[in-house]
Amino acid sequence: MTNPETLNILLLAHDVSDAAITKRIQMLQIGGASVTVAGFRRSLSPITSLAGCPVVDLGRTRNGRFLQRIAMVLWALLHVKRHKDLFAKADVILARNLEMLAIAVAGARRTTDCVIIYETLDIHRMLLGSGFTHQGLRWLERRLLRHAQGVFTSSPAFIREYFNRINPTHLPIRLIENKPILPLSIRSASVRPTSQPWIIGWFGIIRCKRSLQILADIVRQNPGHVEVVIRGRPALDEIPNFHEIVAATPGLSFGGPYTSPDDLASLYNPVHFVWTIDMYEEGLNSSWLLPNRLYEGGAFGAVPFAIEGVEMANYLSSKGIGVILSQPLTASLNKFLTELTSATYLQLATAVQALPTAQWVCTENECVKLVEFMRSLKPEVCGASHV
Repeated sequence: MTNPETLNILLLAHDVSDAAITKRIQMLQIGGASVTVAGFRRSLSPITSLAGCPVVDLGRTRNGRFLQRIAMVLWALLHVKRHKDLFAKADVILARNLEMLAIAVAGARRTTDCVIIYETLDIHRMLLGSGFTHQGLRWLERRLLRHAQGVFTSSPAFIREYFNRINPTHLPIRLIENKPILPLSIRSASVRPTSQPWIIGWFGIIRCKRSLQILADIVRQNPGHVEVVIRGRPALDEIPNFHEIVAATPGLSFGGPYTSPDDLASLYNPVHFVWTIDMYEEGLNSSWLLPNRLYEGGAFGAVPFAIEGVEMANYLSSKGIGVILSQPLTASLNKFLTELTSATYLQLATAVQALPTAQWVCTENECVKLVEFMRSLKPEVCGASHV
């Protein structure tokens, strides 16, 4: 690979309408790279640019429709020659998720010196079962990773449980935490009242049905003493009665979608706690992840929750912050909130706020080091000749 002053990165995105893609583009740009994006979208209309860089539309995919996504990927593979100039100009291809890794490998056949990096910030349940399809996808992932030079992931548990144990890889793995890109002066947040009602914020992709049931039960059991504020995008394929539950539960409110990072201060400043518990894929991805809302809440001083025995609990214990709940979860949460005093809450909030802002927010130095790492990878190390 040539070593130009500016690193040219082609970001292959599984969903260009996902806010995480914009965040990754910004991180690479802050690090000094030039970025072009190509990918699928979940949005109705094509997206032509993100964070000032051009976007090549590969078509629309549907959430939860696995066969439709496969068909779209196959179509893109059959027509990858149309985009040969994109691959020819790239020093590095950053492929988000398995389907984009397949397209990256196919596109890289048209260049001789391009590094491929596989980015998987979650481990999809289709990669984790014992059935024929699950084993086949893991085999495919291993085959494709023969042509890659590195892996990005977002939690130590993904490295420990998946890439070291379930589907081992020899590639260098870089941990990129789900930190927002915000100014380090963000800690000028307003001071919350240390009294009831205790307000819990649940923000982002709302897909955990058990979490909704538990939080609805809590506000019903503590009328006027506990409130839950929900913002983001509810996954109605997972929780089809989401709006009905919210409408029928006083103290539980939904404020619609938001824009990140512009709206984060208005989301997190009013809440005492951030709901960082996820049971959507309990025992698998949900037990290993460190979600965006952990870092966003920490940046604004909100106290996070976790269930004992998961990676979130390990993280909170290592930092000396947060509230770790036991099972049964509803009873444990209810006991904590009914016994919570102003003094105890102040201790919890102070512990979060005592950590440096860089613990929660992505710094310029992190961005520069990330791009330097990408530049350091060489295609010949991992066998680009195998392509």
